[in-house]
Amino acid sequence: MNNNFAVSAAPHLKQKISVSSVMWQVVFALMPALVVAVYFFGINALLLSLYGVTAAVITEALIQKFRGVPVTIKDGSAVITGLLVTFNINVAAPWWIPVIGSIFAIAIGKQVFGGLGFNIFNPALLARAFLMASWPSLMTAGWTPTKLGSLSGITNFETLSAKAQTLITSATPLNVAKTIRNVDFLGSAETNLMMNKLAEFATLKNLFWGNIGGVIGEVSVAALLIGAAFLAYKHIIEWRIPVSYIGTVFVLTYIFGGTEGLFSASILLPFFHIFAGGLILGAFFMATDMVTSPVTKKGRIIFGIGCGVLTVVIRLVGGYPEGVSYSILLMNIVVPLIDRFTVPKAFGEVKK
Repeated sequence: MNNNFAVSAAPHLKQKISVSSVMWQVVFALMPALVVAVYFFGINALLLSLYGVTAAVITEALIQKFRGVPVTIKDGSAVITGLLVTFNINVAAPWWIPVIGSIFAIAIGKQVFGGLGFNIFNPALLARAFLMASWPSLMTAGWTPTKLGSLSGITNFETLSAKAQTLITSATPLNVAKTIRNVDFLGSAETNLMMNKLAEFATLKNLFWGNIGGVIGEVSVAALLIGAAFLAYKHIIEWRIPVSYIGTVFVLTYIFGGTEGLFSASILLPFFHIFAGGLILGAFFMATDMVTSPVTKKGRIIFGIGCGVLTVVIRLVGGYPEGVSYSILLMNIVVPLIDRFTVPKAFGEVKK
């Protein structure tokens, strides 16, 4: 047979890329955030990460061995899961928290569906939701001060009452913002002033570099953006989900973030909501997960907008100060529906 006329199945264009190479590049992209976490929080941040990664890799190997399928721990996917689970835990948590979280992420969030490529939820976020439901006090209490200080460094609050100053100089930025919106001992004018003061101090500089309290992997926007830029350069992630997600949060927090009505917030408040908490980590490293996000271009934008809307609703109206994890998990549920209704029209197709 003449090979010039041989027919084979798509795809016909090949690249020097594999699941393993993609996964290990994502691991590499997470390293700046881990290095900054160790700098700010100390060696325990590294130890907890090692516990989480080790538990994830061992769990994956044991389950694959039990299922009688090839053991694929060398592809790096379990390492990513272990890292991301730990990145969603505060550095004061006991060692067994990332271990249990990683075991749950691999066993229930991944392998129960058939392994990599078949899971419908982001395993690390599913594990975080499980840990929050099981040990909420360990997941939310005992934030360790960073190396350079925390919100207690605020000094220009002469215009605020003693209660207000005590409130705003504790906890994490999003916890403070949530509490401020719910306090009943302050007048609306002082409450709004506190929100603006918080947006000014949680100096966008401190939030950007990581000089704040928070979980291990979310505090340094700069480190996360370095990793995200690397993944974008390697074409492992693209702009649609992060931009639509972050853009939606910016618009909605500017419109509804103030305490005195529409558009009453400082223009700095949307930046506060973008830099504080896990939005950058979620938008670039979790919402963009290839398995649990839409495959169509239009679908990715819808997915990002949905994540943004849910995040803002939870932060401003719900009972939790943070909404990134739950917003992505909820949007994971509707990914098949989004893909179904955003399939691009085939070239030459005519609607009946």
